[in-house]
Amino acid sequence: MAEAYPWQEGLWQQLSRRERHAHAYLLHGPAGIGKRALAERLAAALLCSAPLATGAGACGQCKACLLLRAGTHPDFFELQPEEADKPIRVDQVRELVDFVAQTAQLGGRKLVLLEPAEAMNLNAANALLKSLEEPAGDTVLLLVSHQPSRLLPTIKSRCQQQACPLPGPAAALSWLAGRLPEQEGAVHRRLLELAAGSPLRALQLYRDGVLEQRLLVEEGVKKLLKQQAAPSELAEGWKNVPLPLLLDWFCEWLLLVLRFRMTGDEAGLGAPQMSKVMRYLAERAPLPAVLELQEWLLAQRQKVLGKANLNRVLLLEALLVRWASLPLAG
Repeated sequence: MAEAYPWQEGLWQQLSRRERHAHAYLLHGPAGIGKRALAERLAAALLCSAPLATGAGACGQCKACLLLRAGTHPDFFELQPEEADKPIRVDQVRELVDFVAQTAQLGGRKLVLLEPAEAMNLNAANALLKSLEEPAGDTVLLLVSHQPSRLLPTIKSRCQQQACPLPGPAAALSWLAGRLPEQEGAVHRRLLELAAGSPLRALQLYRDGVLEQRLLVEEGVKKLLKQQAAPSELAEGWKNVPLPLLLDWFCEWLLLVLRFRMTGDEAGLGAPQMSKVMRYLAERAPLPAVLELQEWLLAQRQKVLGKANLNRVLLLEALLVRWASLPLAG
């Protein structure tokens, strides 16, 4: 049984108490807030042959629940990339379409869970459109998306879109502290800061060693600006840091630089670890150079998210050369 997160209770009650369900839902929100767990709970409740009292969910004991728990429910279809960070291909979606066209073997609903929806390439997304518009029989499709802006408008328009709630700071901190009781509050807060407030993502960042990676990158950026390290040296030293994370961090820092230039508010310089660096760049880098680098960086980030075949080392070297030249451009 998927975990029930306290910040989802209101939405869960809203969804689970419905007498009639949409044929397709798009559950969307930032990564790491429990959308997948919510989708799994809803899928279990919709497939259960003896659901508990209204709003309580699946019974966990009937044949449908036991089959679902064992991963052998004939009327449940799960679709995700075959490999991490790879797109969902059109052949995979065609299997989904064939499943939707079949009659439910247990005589109830058929259920499709697709995550992440934005991983579908263009052909795959187009192949899904008819099933989204007119699913055969009593079929419910649950699409989970971390980045709904990357979905085709025709996909979104065929789903009932449901924003999933982000927990408040206190709730997120309490949940994370319960999962990492051996760590101090400062670590919990730092993780949530890096995860933009998403507690499940914060926990995953901790498990992936991202705190250590972030420290490595921060120290490298400081050395770069002091001319104590070369771009090629840093690019090689950061080979174990995921490229999307690196690009996100540099995007974050550029936004802090821009915000300080616009407002002069020192409280907006970000975490203390990099606040002096942000102020140094904001005071010395001309605005056109900052905006030009931001535009370039966002373009590279989009290529990475689109799974473009880029040379990682050359991309990082180009980024670091541009970054080091910011204070010199003035």
